[in-house]
Amino acid sequence: MDSLQGFQTSNINPSSTTNLNPNFPANLSITTVGTTAGVTTNTNPLSAAAASSSSSSSTSPSTLSRYENQKRRDWNTFGQYLRNHRPPLSLSRCSGAHVLEFLRYLDQFGKTKVHTQLCPFFGHPNPPAPCPCPLRQAWGSLDALIGRLRAAFEEHGGKPEANPFGARAVRLYLREVRDSQAKARGISYEKKKRKRPPHPQPQVPPLPPPHGNQNQ
Repeated sequence: MDSLQGFQTSNINPSSTTNLNPNFPANLSITTVGTTAGVTTNTNPLSAAAASSSSSSSTSPSTLSRYENQKRRDWNTFGQYLRNHRPPLSLSRCSGAHVLEFLRYLDQFGKTKVHTQLCPFFGHPNPPAPCPCPLRQAWGSLDALIGRLRAAFEEHGGKPEANPFGARAVRLYLREVRDSQAKARGISYEKKKRKRPPHPQPQVPPLPPPHGNQNQ
C-alpha cells in the first residue's frame, strides 16, 4: 500500500475539535467537518503538510518517483506532528515511543475493519453483514509508512543506529498489528515463497554397446 488510509485535505475549525490525549494539541484532534444523512465525517488534520507539499511539487518541475513524493509527504506530516506535540519535540529527541504514539494516533483515520474476539465475524475474511467493530489502519499501510520514514530519517542526516523508526519497539508493534489483524480478518500476511524452477538434469549420452569378440 502506497499511502495511509484516510489522509485527506481539510480546513481545521478549532471550535469543533475533540481532544483525544493531553499530549496532543487541539489541532491534532478529530475535526467534524459536516454531516450528510446523519453520518458524521472525520478528516485527518495531519494532512496539511501533505497538501502543501503536493501543491508545491505541482508548481515546480520534478522528476521524483511516486515513492519519493510519498516519502516526502510522510516526512512533512511527521514533522508537523513533532511541532504540534505537547511539549514540542525535536527530531533528535524523538524515540521509538513517540513513533508508537504517532501510529496509534493515526489509527482513528483507518478504513480497515478489524473484528474483535466477541464479534461473530471474527476470523471471517468476507463478513456477510456489517458490524460495529472499529476501523483501523491496515498493517500494510503502517509497515510501508515506517519504511518510508525510516529511509527519510537517514536521508536528512540521521544516524542509522539512532533511527527511531527502526527501534525494536516499533518492529514488535508492527508484528503484533500484523498478527492480530490476520486473526481478526481471517487472512494471511505471510509472503508466498517463490517456487524455484527445477534445475535441468544433465543429459548423459548413451554408452555405446559393448563390442563382442571379433573373429579373426
